[in-house]
Amino acid sequence: MTTRLEKRFATLKQEGRAAFVTFITAGDPDFDTTLGILNGLPKAGADVIELGMPFTDPMADGPSIQASSQRALRNGASMKRTLELVRRFRENDPETPIVLMGYYNPIYHMGVETFLGRAIEAGVDGLIVVDLPPEEDDELCLPALKAGLNFIRLATPTTDDKRLPAVLANTSGFVYYVSITGITGAASPQAQDVASSVKRIKGHTSLPVAVGFGIRTPEQAAEIARAADGAVVGSAIVDAIAREVGEDGKIKVGAIARVLEFVSKLADGVHAARAAAAE
Repeated sequence: MTTRLEKRFATLKQEGRAAFVTFITAGDPDFDTTLGILNGLPKAGADVIELGMPFTDPMADGPSIQASSQRALRNGASMKRTLELVRRFRENDPETPIVLMGYYNPIYHMGVETFLGRAIEAGVDGLIVVDLPPEEDDELCLPALKAGLNFIRLATPTTDDKRLPAVLANTSGFVYYVSITGITGAASPQAQDVASSVKRIKGHTSLPVAVGFGIRTPEQAAEIARAADGAVVGSAIVDAIAREVGEDGKIKVGAIARVLEFVSKLADGVHAARAAAAE
C-alpha cells in the first residue's frame, strides 16, 4: 500500500519540483496556536509537515527547538495532545503527510503498541526518532513499518559508505540528510557540499533525499531545493513563532498570519528553485 508520504514525493517528482518540508513543535506555545499554524501550513506551501513531539531533554536540537519544547510543556503539551493535533488537522486535510519527529522516551512511556495504534488512528504518516539507531530497529522501526507507518532515518556528513547501508536498510518515505554536523539551527549548509552528499546517498537508495538543518532564508531554501528532493526548515519557523510570544508568555494578536506569511516566502524559494532547474 502506498502511503501519503510516498504519494506526495511521487507527485512532486512528476511536477519537477522539490518538497518544502516544515517543522513546528506540537503545543508551541499552546495547543490552539499550533493547530492554527498547522491548519495553515499546506496553503502556505508546505508539502510535508514534521510535528515535533515535545520532550524535556531534546539533546540533538539547538536552543530554538529546545525552547519551543519547554514552552509547549509549560502549557500542557503531551503525546496525547500531540496526536489530538494531528486528528484535528485531519478533519480538514486528508492529503498532506504528517511526520512525528522527536525522541523515543515519550513513545516508550505511552507503550509502542498503544502509540502506533493511536498514531495511525489520528492520521500520522511517518516517524523520525533521532535517538534510535538501526541496531535497535526491533524496538520501534520494524513494528512501525509493519503497522503501515514510514520510518525516516537521518544520514549525516559523518555517515560514510560503510555505515550508510545499515542506516538505509529499513528506511522508508524519504531519507533525511542532516547537512551539517552538530545541533539544529547551528550553522548554514553549503549547497555544493549538499549536492555531492545527496548524489552519494542516491547511489545507495532510490528514496527521495530531503535536506535540513541550518536553512533559514528563502534563498538558502532555494539553493538546497536545487540539490535535493526536499528542503526542511525547522529552527527558522520555530524562531518566527517565538518572536510572537509576549513577555507574559501569551501569543500576540495576528501571530498565526505572520508566521504563515514567513512560511509562504520560504515555500516560494523552494518551489521556484526547482521549477527554474526543471526548465
